[in-house]
Amino acid sequence: MFDRHLIVATEKTLLPFAKLLVSRKISANRITIYGFSIGLFGLLCISQNLYIIGLIFILLNRVCDGLDGLVARLTSPSDFGAFLDITLDFMFYALVPLSFVWSDPNQNSLPGIILVVSFFGTGCSFLAFSIFAERNQLHSEDFPKKGIHFFESFMEGGETIFFFCLMCLFPHFFPYIAYFFSFLCILTWISRIKTSFVMFKE
Repeated sequence: MFDRHLIVATEKTLLPFAKLLVSRKISANRITIYGFSIGLFGLLCISQNLYIIGLIFILLNRVCDGLDGLVARLTSPSDFGAFLDITLDFMFYALVPLSFVWSDPNQNSLPGIILVVSFFGTGCSFLAFSIFAERNQLHSEDFPKKGIHFFESFMEGGETIFFFCLMCLFPHFFPYIAYFFSFLCILTWISRIKTSFVMFKE
C-alpha cells in the first residue's frame, strides 16, 4: 500500500551508495546474496532472544534489497537477478516467524504457523497475479522498474517490515501482532482473488 512512496524515497537515498558499489564492480546478485546472509544472521539473533540486534540486521537486509535493484538498473538487469531477489525475499519473510517460534515455542508456535500460512497465500497470489498480468500485457505505472510485475495491494513489503519491527520491539506481544498481521494478509489474498476475477475473466 505504501511501497510506491517508499521506493521513491529509498532510491534517492541509496542511489549514491549504489553508484559506489557499481564502481567497485560489485554485482546486484552478490548484494542480494549478501543481504540474505545478513538477514539470516539477524534471524539467528532473534531465535536467541537478541531482538534488537536481530532488528538491526533485518533492516540491513532491507537496505541490501533496495541496493541490489538499483545496482542492477545501473548495470545490466537480468531475469535471473529478479528471480533470485524475489525468491530470497520470500524465503526470508517466511523465516522471520520461525525465528520467533524458536525463541519462545510455547508462546509463539501457533501464531507463527498461522502467519507463515498467510504468507503462503499472499506470496502465491502475488506471483500468480504477476504471471497472468504479464500474459495479458498489463503493467503498473507505480512499479515501472521492477523485474517482476508488481501491482499495488493492501499488504506489501513496507507493511511487512513495519510488523517485523513491531515484533522485535515488543516480542512479548508477538502472538497478537502475528494474528493481526495474518488477518491483513488474508484480506490481501482475498482482494487479489477479487481483482484477478475482474481483470482476467474471459
